[in-house]
Amino acid sequence: HLEEDLSGPRTPGGGRHPLPARANLAVTLARWGVGPTSQVVAYDEGSGVYASRLWWLLHVYCGHEAAAVLDGGFAAWCAAGRPVVADVPAVAGLAPYPERPARGAWLTTPEVEALIAEGRGRLLLDARGAERYRGESETLDPVAGHIPGARNRPFGENVGADTRFLAPARLRAAFSERLGADASEVVHYCGSGVSACHNVLAMAVAGFGITRLYPGSWSAWIGDPSRPIARGAGDATEAGGG
Repeated sequence: HLEEDLSGPRTPGGGRHPLPARANLAVTLARWGVGPTSQVVAYDEGSGVYASRLWWLLHVYCGHEAAAVLDGGFAAWCAAGRPVVADVPAVAGLAPYPERPARGAWLTTPEVEALIAEGRGRLLLDARGAERYRGESETLDPVAGHIPGARNRPFGENVGADTRFLAPARLRAAFSERLGADASEVVHYCGSGVSACHNVLAMAVAGFGITRLYPGSWSAWIGDPSRPIARGAGDATEAGGG
């Protein structure tokens, strides 16, 4: 469950879906029967947004090697005539997952503020839809717009009509066109750090390796009304985000 298992408690300025404490996530994984050698395949009923959040927590946050996302998710599984069941299997719990070094990097809000102060906002890539990025329509957060300098790559562009990821070469070309020489230094964000994981996974599929995430994302950024925001397709920046 996104709120109960894949997120931590909300705190002021922490965004809508803060990361769970690694110790708490270790207990959750143990309850699910996931150990260090378990092959985990995450899926959901859509394009993989929530599955990619679990993949990121396992593979990047916890350093779990054998983590994957089912390409196409449940819809593709059913379309292929694969078997499905309705029962919930009994799972034998394990000892809490042992702490391991993280496999990648994620940024805090102060670290993103430092990027902006250094004039490197171009490294930010917003995974939300174009209308939310431009500030024309905001359905989830109290303030519309984007972080100054950020570019836009809606996560929905990573998959085709069949909900499967585009071919690695197509993904690589698309991200290279959007980011240019900044691809390896990109910092992904979205509304609350969930759909941005889809862009992290897509770039991994494309061969870029594990790129950085700003888990707090837009909902954390606007927690302080003094932070600048931008609206429109360009970078029309306003002082004060709330």
